Amino acid sequence: MSPPEPRGTPAWVAGLAMAGGAATVTVLSKLFVAWGRRPTRFDVTDTPGVGSEEFLLGISGTVNAPLQSGGTARLLNNGVEIFPAILDAIGGARRSINFMCYIWEPGRVSDRMFDALIAKQREGVKVRLMLDAFGAVMVPRERVEELVEAGGSFQWFHAVEFGKLTSFYKRNHRRAIVIDGRIGFTGGAAVGDKWLGDAEDEAHWRDLMVELRGCLAHNLQSAFTQLWANTCGEILLGDDFYPRDLEEDGGGEEVTRHVNVISSPAEASHPLRIFFCISFACARERIWLTSPYFVPDPATRRILRQRARAGVDVRLLLPSRHTDAAVVRWAGHAYYRELLESGVRIFEYQRTMIHSKALVVDGKWSIVGSANMDIRSKELNQESVIGIMDRGFGKQLEDTFLDDLAEAREITRDFWRTRGPFPKLRARFWEAFAEQL
Repeated sequence: MSPPEPRGTPAWVAGLAMAGGAATVTVLSKLFVAWGRRPTRFDVTDTPGVGSEEFLLGISGTVNAPLQSGGTARLLNNGVEIFPAILDAIGGARRSINFMCYIWEPGRVSDRMFDALIAKQREGVKVRLMLDAFGAVMVPRERVEELVEAGGSFQWFHAVEFGKLTSFYKRNHRRAIVIDGRIGFTGGAAVGDKWLGDAEDEAHWRDLMVELRGCLAHNLQSAFTQLWANTCGEILLGDDFYPRDLEEDGGGEEVTRHVNVISSPAEASHPLRIFFCISFACARERIWLTSPYFVPDPATRRILRQRARAGVDVRLLLPSRHTDAAVVRWAGHAYYRELLESGVRIFEYQRTMIHSKALVVDGKWSIVGSANMDIRSKELNQESVIGIMDRGFGKQLEDTFLDDLAEAREITRDFWRTRGPFPKLRARFWEAFAEQL
């Protein structure tokens, strides 16, 4: 008796396999390939200087964010200045505390923040706390429960839930801490002991925050209330959040003009990329940028190269081996050569991890807030930044930049050309993941 003829794969099995393969390719392409996702270059029709009214009206209109005047901004360097200022503002709260950040880790800072928030809630000041479900996964749950039991409100952003898995990789990276609608804090720091101290060693990060008062705090409040409403359904209105009589005496720099950009990226709208590209393109003298995560898209790199070739002093201050995200640093290394050969100067901070996020253009236009110079911040994360047109505040940022530069090592073209083959291959490998880094 001859053996039976082997059967072919059933059509329905082959169909499922093909559908699964197509789905896998689609997902991987969506996550890691930029085809058709954005223009490969931006051409600005006019480039008025950043000090001009034309620049301010143009950048405000392009990103659909109002141009405003007034308020004060005070630069806070490292934990020795950041946490006392935040805790002092919380201690003086009378009506509301809205607290939003990306990272919350257990430790001394966490205990002090929870103690302060719970104490104010028990005094009758309404506390609302919103944390990112990924960045703050280590938050002490028992302290959250203690806050809620005292009457405070707590919400996760994009917690893992059935039916919402496709949105989990889109994170809330905003820093928006607002007290009584009058005092706000934004920048790079969050809640964790690595932000303590004065960046004195590898265990203590270099970072900065900005204390905002007046209408600047109003604007930052919007970064909180927008996501709060769309997460839990509570819409925050009234004098507890947007007071009419704004006191601006806080010891900060009186701000001339400002534009607040709240970024909730959509498929065809990436306002932060436009905001930064216009700021770069309109530079006349210098572009000084500090960023902890530097993986810029081609259009951004092209404008930086153009400005450097035009004689603009373009300097980038980036992390060294002390970074907490080595793969991001390695991906950014893939772009060093093209930038260096265009005249861009690159420095790596040597003392510790540098987590500051700041740009100052021509000494008078500054951008501070939560955004990094990477694709994730511009296309995936919820972010909030403020552009400030003010020479006084710009000088503070430039002085801070120069102080940090004294702790940095410059990466020269000659040095970069002598690297071995392994660092080059490593950079190209991690560059393939730039869309998600």
